[in-house]
Amino acid sequence: MLISALSLLLLITPAGVLPADVPGKPDQYELLSQGTRLVQEGMLDEAVEKFMQVPPPVPGEDAGVFVRSRMEAARILFSKKDFRASAGLCDEILCILPDNIDANNLARQIRVAETPEWLKFLKDMKTYLPTLVKATSMTLLLVFITMAISPVGGLFIALGRISRNKAVSSVFWFYIWIFRGTPLLLQLFFIYYGLPSLGITLDPFAAAVMGLGLNYSAYLAEIMRGGIESIDAGQMEAAKAIGMTYWQAMRRIIVPQTYKRLVPPVGNEFIALIKDTALVSTIAMVELMRAANQIFSATFNVYILAQAAIIYLVLTSIFTVSFRKLEDRLGVYENR
Repeated sequence: MLISALSLLLLITPAGVLPADVPGKPDQYELLSQGTRLVQEGMLDEAVEKFMQVPPPVPGEDAGVFVRSRMEAARILFSKKDFRASAGLCDEILCILPDNIDANNLARQIRVAETPEWLKFLKDMKTYLPTLVKATSMTLLLVFITMAISPVGGLFIALGRISRNKAVSSVFWFYIWIFRGTPLLLQLFFIYYGLPSLGITLDPFAAAVMGLGLNYSAYLAEIMRGGIESIDAGQMEAAKAIGMTYWQAMRRIIVPQTYKRLVPPVGNEFIALIKDTALVSTIAMVELMRAANQIFSATFNVYILAQAAIIYLVLTSIFTVSFRKLEDRLGVYENR
């Protein structure tokens, strides 16, 4: 009797316990395997169809295969920019497993992808603009310090360059030749990385100020020399005729007449200076360009670079208008 009961139990069990043998129920593992193989072969549309054939789990059944198949299909649809269908598959997963990390992350990416570009730009500006503005203050500080140093240095070098003393003139010619003939980036590298080998160590800010000051002094020296030599020689002769010395004539007669002529080229140099401050980012100086590059490297968000470009454009526009007004004011008594 016991043997007969066991035999009857074995006959009943396969039909009632193994759901895989129920006619019409697909093998979810086989569907997942087929879909994965189609993805590897590049047949993405067919792979999505296979993944979608995996049935939702019944209560109490493991949902692993279903979740994986729906995630694979959702990723394929996302890559095809079918965001609505991809979001729908994520919702299917989240209805069963609300805390699923992959589905939540993909749903977040879909929301970002569906956001209009102009709205993304505004959101990024709200997030990162304060950091860029703070870095801009350092850029402006470098610009203003260089603007204060380089004209003084340029005038001194220009006067030395036009000196009748050949030795003095040669020394200043050599200075101009070096700093105009080599890249500013190379000069910054030498000051910051090269001088320590000679026992001179500077912090990034001091190295940046020195590099920009020395470089722009050389360029302004040539501009000023050209402006001074453009003044008619009779001006100097007239000054000497009334008892002025050479330096008195330069200070009171010659140099003041060059102001109007110097404003356009000097203004151009200072506008270029705003952009050239970006080079100091290579010596660990945190200014606008370095701040933008750091954020871009962390987020790969091209809008950060666009924001930095807008700030540079605003600064150069302000300087352009300012120097134009200064030029008009200095030339108010001239015929136009």
